[in-house]
Amino acid sequence: MNVEVNDELCIGCGQCVDTCPEVFGMVGEVAMAMNPERAGDCDVAEAAELCPVNAITID
Repeated sequence: MNVEVNDELCIGCGQCVDTCPEVFGMVGEVAMAMNPERAGDCDVAEAAELCPVNAITID
């Protein structure tokens, strides 16, 4: 599973980090998919749905 955060769209609200800290983390003021290989350890689909600017893509 490929998980990416578009850093041009991300507003740094942290919803993804709160929902799925196994995968997402903050780098400065934007979120990043720090451990996309751990996508099975949490609900990355929910994290993507909660993103207010739709910055998360999952393939």
